[in-house]
Amino acid sequence: MGLTIIEKILARKAGLEAVSPGDTVVVDVDMTVLIDLQFATMWIPPSRINDPDKLAIVMDHAVPAPTLKDAAGGPHARKFAADFGIERFYDVGRHGICHQVIAENGLARPGEVLACTDSHTCAAGAFNTAARGLGPAEVYSIMCTGSTWFQVAPTIRYEFIGAKPETVSGKDVFLYLADKYGDAANLNLEFGGPGLASIPMHDRRTIATQCAEVSADFATFESDDVLEHCLLERGVTGYVAAQPDPDAHYAEVRRLDLSTLEPYVARPGTVSRNGVPVSQLEHQKIDQAFVGSCANGQLEDLEIIAKVLRGRSVAPGVRLLVTPASQAVYREAMRLGYLQDIADAGAVVTNSTCGACFGYHMGVVGPGEVCLTSSTRNFTGRMGSTEAQIFMASPATVAASAVAGYITDARMVTA
Repeated sequence: MGLTIIEKILARKAGLEAVSPGDTVVVDVDMTVLIDLQFATMWIPPSRINDPDKLAIVMDHAVPAPTLKDAAGGPHARKFAADFGIERFYDVGRHGICHQVIAENGLARPGEVLACTDSHTCAAGAFNTAARGLGPAEVYSIMCTGSTWFQVAPTIRYEFIGAKPETVSGKDVFLYLADKYGDAANLNLEFGGPGLASIPMHDRRTIATQCAEVSADFATFESDDVLEHCLLERGVTGYVAAQPDPDAHYAEVRRLDLSTLEPYVARPGTVSRNGVPVSQLEHQKIDQAFVGSCANGQLEDLEIIAKVLRGRSVAPGVRLLVTPASQAVYREAMRLGYLQDIADAGAVVTNSTCGACFGYHMGVVGPGEVCLTSSTRNFTGRMGSTEAQIFMASPATVAASAVAGYITDARMVTA
């Protein structure tokens, strides 16, 4: 019996010919990423680490430091990097949300294993990587030993056919799938098929990132020409991609005709079985609109909202906050004029960090407010008050809704 993508990667990294669902395997980890929160909370300097070349540090969640606790973590990270000669240290000024920094710097490679303390580490699955968010203690152990263990879960395959419409984003694809199929706890998700060619890398990254919200173990994409071109641009070579075998066994194969999709929105509380096409949502006023996070703070996302906002203004009573996913995205968006268009419309462009996404700083929502976000999560209390409501949609929908003052289909605003 053949292997799925994730089974092939785990078997390779465990030194085995094959693995099957239910197996527990110990695998070598190719890249381990530490984030600033790990240094700000119960940090204990290790006496040794496995390999500084397989380690990266990204200052991302609370940058620049909004609290004394966060400020105290910075010196720990800098000393650790200096003591162990860790060259991949993305300090303030080179910072960004870790998954964006991972993508920009070629830290996620096809056929390899990547671990990080952030739950959205599955974002790197867009690069044909076995990427998983793990607890701080486990990541600390990997940093010292170079290996970890996983139990192999069954895999669900999404077979894409047709071509994605220009007006549909990766966020819309995910919200549709989450609404139709619900949670995927203790399962791996695999994406491929002839329609994959119509999904650009930034949308693949959005889909992979969001798979954490349906509780998938791993989310991996097939390697194709789109991915290979992206990696070549970043100077990433020497990898061995993992493709599924023709006779791979799946728990289920789900086929999706991308050409049939339209913009989607998830109602407050969860993305699972809780979505609706934006065109069918009842008139819903909003107080805050947010574009950012590891899911949708990419340069392409800022380009999309700049086009929607150009020559328009944010509606009275609405706050539109835009957070580039990294300092590199911020600089390029500034050079291309996107930030000018966004600011001219009355939006606020913030520093590159996780920020409002996890309800920590730069955009916390208050009691009774309604927020429309393109970030990663919409559960109660995620972005601030437990008395606030959080709807989730694509950057285009968020920008168009900020202009209209209520949740609206971007196709209606830009037509």
